[in-house]
Amino acid sequence: MSKAAEGTGTGIGGWSLGRLLAQQGILVAFVAAMLVFGLLSDRFLAFDNIMAVLRQIGIVGVMAIGVTMVVIGGNLDLSVGSMLSMATVLVVDLHDRIGPSAAILVMFGAVLTAGAVNGILVGYLRLNSLIVTLGMLSTLQGITLIYTDGKNVDIADQSATWFAIFGRGDVLGVPTSILMFFGIAALGHILLTHLPFGRQVYATGGNPRTAVYSGIRRGRVVFFTYLISSFTVGCSALILGSRVMGSQNNVGQGYELLVLSAVILGGTSLLGGSGNMLKTVIGVLILGFIQNGLLLLGFPYYAQWLVTSVVIILTVWLDVASKRGRLWSHIA
Repeated sequence: MSKAAEGTGTGIGGWSLGRLLAQQGILVAFVAAMLVFGLLSDRFLAFDNIMAVLRQIGIVGVMAIGVTMVVIGGNLDLSVGSMLSMATVLVVDLHDRIGPSAAILVMFGAVLTAGAVNGILVGYLRLNSLIVTLGMLSTLQGITLIYTDGKNVDIADQSATWFAIFGRGDVLGVPTSILMFFGIAALGHILLTHLPFGRQVYATGGNPRTAVYSGIRRGRVVFFTYLISSFTVGCSALILGSRVMGSQNNVGQGYELLVLSAVILGGTSLLGGSGNMLKTVIGVLILGFIQNGLLLLGFPYYAQWLVTSVVIILTVWLDVASKRGRLWSHIA
C-alpha cells in the first residue's frame, strides 16, 4: 500500500475508515449506539419503546431545528429554555381565559417578539450573541415568574379541549409531536438547501465580511434566523403544554443545553458556516436514545448528563481531528 493510501486509510473500493467517519460519522455513531443498547437491553428496540422515545424528543428536536439555523449563521441562542418556559406558561394560562386559538396566537406573538429583539441586537446592532441571549434568558425567566407570581398554571377541563392534539394526539396512528418534528425538520432542510436564504445563512456564518461584500444583508439574515428559532420554540411549547395540560414556571430550564447538545452532536460547527438539518435530526435521535438506553439499563438520571457530555466532547474531537487529517494518519 502506498504512503498516500496509508495516510488516508484507503480500504476496499477506494473507501477508508477515516473518510467514512469524516463524512458519515454521526450516522455511524447512531447505528452503533442503537446496536449496543439493543444488545444490552431486550426492551430497547421494542416498537413501543421507540415510539415513546420519538414522542419525548419532539420538544428538543423542534427547537434544535431553529437553533441549528442560528448556529450555521454564526451565532448562538441560549434563550430558548426561558423562552420555552414563557411560551408554555402563556399558552396554558390563557387557554381558559380567551380560548385555545387566541392563546396560541398571543403566545406566538410573544415568542416572535422576543426573537425579534434577539435578532435586532445581534443582527443589526452587532452585539455578541452569547451575551445577548444569556441576558434574554434571564429576562424571559424573570418575566415568566412575574406573570405567574411564582405559581404553576393548569388547564381546568383537560378532557374537553382540542388543544391536547399537539402533545397527546396522533394522525393515522403517528403521534402529532413526531409529525411536527420531522415536518419542521423537512421544511428547515428545504429552506437551507433549496432557497436563496439558506445560501445566505451559510455565507453569513462562514465568512461574514465576504458575505457583506457579495451583497448579502447580514443583519437581515441574522434577524430572520432568530425569528425562525423563536417560532420553533413556540411549536415546542404547544407540544409541551398540551402534553402536560399545565406548566411550571421554570419548565424550560436546562432545555437550552439539551438543544445545543443535539445541534453539536449533529456536527454543526459552533464557528458557523457548516451543518445541516438532517444531521441535527440524527443528533437529536442519538441524544434521546442514549438517555433512554441508560434508563433501561438502570443508570441514575444524572448519569445521562455525564455520558452525554462525554459523547459531545468525543464528537467534536472526531470532527475537528478528521477535518485536519490527523486522526487517521496511522490507519492502514
